Amino acid sequence: MWSIEAVIARHEAGLGITASERERVIMEESTEAAATASGVAPVAGGAEAARAAGATMKVVVAVDASEESLQALSWALDHVVRLHPGASVVVVHAQHRVDHFAYPVAAHGLAYAPPTALDSMRRAQEENSRKAVARALDVCRQKQASATAAVVEGDPKEAICQAVEDMRADLLVLGSRGLGMVKRALLGSVSDYLAHHACCPVLIVKPPNKAHHK
Repeated sequence: MWSIEAVIARHEAGLGITASERERVIMEESTEAAATASGVAPVAGGAEAARAAGATMKVVVAVDASEESLQALSWALDHVVRLHPGASVVVVHAQHRVDHFAYPVAAHGLAYAPPTALDSMRRAQEENSRKAVARALDVCRQKQASATAAVVEGDPKEAICQAVEDMRADLLVLGSRGLGMVKRALLGSVSDYLAHHACCPVLIVKPPNKAHHK
């Protein structure tokens, strides 16, 4: 791997350096500097060693029906995947199980929804999942990035956390809804939960307007 000092010396010696080499050097130096700053010793050989070993980066992006999740996917494709040739992308959508839904009944408290209602809700959720995944894959096609998709069932926080572990992801990307302090305390935040419980690094992408005003 070239170091910055070696590149300068090479340039001064009149050998020159290509633009692709310069970009690779900057990326690798930045990666090692970040690793050192976080207290994690960089692996010998860095990206060169990973490529030689045939390792590829797996990026999992959690998506739903919100624009925030699609913006996070687009950002990740531009700023992460594009800089890691060969990286694999998996878009994951979580849908709630329908077998626990209940509805209020006057003077009787709560009652579970009948099977016909459950079937109807299940079909609606499956359709919503298909639409969310289709929109995400369309973003990938527009960015000329290949991707696969997976739909997991259960509480989004726990289902996505388990999916990331099962897929052995190197990075989880998700959008931020920008919940206020009160809503976050009452409803909880998927991004907060995953940031603390996911088995891999988590990248939370703020919407452009919120990112510019904070």
